[in-house]
Amino acid sequence: MNTESTEAKIIAWLATQEQAMLDALEAMVNTDGGSYDKAGVDAVGQIVKDFCESHGIAVETVRGEKFGDCLRAVLPHEGSGAVRTRGNQAANIVLMGHRDTVFPKGEPTRRPFTIKGGRAYGPGVADMKAGLVMNMFVLAAFKKFGGAPGPMVGLFTGDEEIGSPEGRAVIEEEARGARVVFNSEPGRATGNVVTGRKGGVFSIFEIEGKAAHSGGNFEAGISAIGELAHKIVAIHALTDLKRGITLNVGLVSGGQSVNTVAPSATGQIDLRYVNPADRDEIMGKIHAIIEKSYVPGTKAKLTIKGEFLPLTQDEAAARLFAMYQGAAKDAGLDVKPEFSGGCADSGFTAAQGAPTICSVGPVGGLAHSPEEYLEVASFVPRAQAMARAVLRLESAGL
Repeated sequence: MNTESTEAKIIAWLATQEQAMLDALEAMVNTDGGSYDKAGVDAVGQIVKDFCESHGIAVETVRGEKFGDCLRAVLPHEGSGAVRTRGNQAANIVLMGHRDTVFPKGEPTRRPFTIKGGRAYGPGVADMKAGLVMNMFVLAAFKKFGGAPGPMVGLFTGDEEIGSPEGRAVIEEEARGARVVFNSEPGRATGNVVTGRKGGVFSIFEIEGKAAHSGGNFEAGISAIGELAHKIVAIHALTDLKRGITLNVGLVSGGQSVNTVAPSATGQIDLRYVNPADRDEIMGKIHAIIEKSYVPGTKAKLTIKGEFLPLTQDEAAARLFAMYQGAAKDAGLDVKPEFSGGCADSGFTAAQGAPTICSVGPVGGLAHSPEEYLEVASFVPRAQAMARAVLRLESAGL
């Protein structure tokens, strides 16, 4: 097959698809899909499934028990050349993204999809429904014109915004057989892509004290809120900015009434770190703080609610970025590597040894806020950059 001719056909076709991309994006953005709304996330998944199947791409469903299903859009290798393997199976070229958003039910009704001044707005418009649409159209292009140097999989998960409690196992299984992974989180506002991310652990600690009337029987009480305050100070003191370690107790609750010594309290911890080895060290110190009673008589327990692994760059991932950078340049884009303190599913794939780059989706900003936006003009060039990158894997030795 003439790779240059195939590339030209794919690039030309994608150049005609901006309005179709925007139509698909509008349908997704106007469909509720908060992480805890399984029906809504699966409704977004139905849009993905309908599109893929209309282009002749088979879609497998991995059912989610509590959260959105994981969808695998599978494009078998149709070329005549040898297929790369990883382990005992064909190594898939994986395009990845999540369908869930952080927004409450009804948000699309309050803020439906709109375009103003070259920017699209709406819940999840950049993070990351535009990336899902881009992946769909890139898969469709390869189905239409062929040319992929191996089998491709579009992995569309449903619970990333809450740490992928069910999706993680599916992602890791996919990554173990992956040749490369492109995670289509939104491109940075700078236009850059992400080659490194922090890991994160999200946990909750619950404190038990003893209630008593704060005026008539104060000395009989044991304040869980008092204990909470001591623990927050100790946890925040673990922050080490030079090492990239931050701790934030971002949510607290507790007490029964203003005139009752608090019998219970809870706090939720966000830990971020750069180096994988730092995770166990800091979590050990957090456990010690939770086990210690600063206010005698209190008891506490810690529960991990969600976790992301850091995205780290090995030699193969560095080559993948360099190749993508060249592909992006040919699409008219000036792309540089960027580090992010945010977490993403790309950390799970990198930890399984799959060369991974992140934030290759269309460019956007202000995610998780009412001002979230997508640069409409970035839709087609970012899709073209990804398609070129897929076509050039062999030449990059990947």
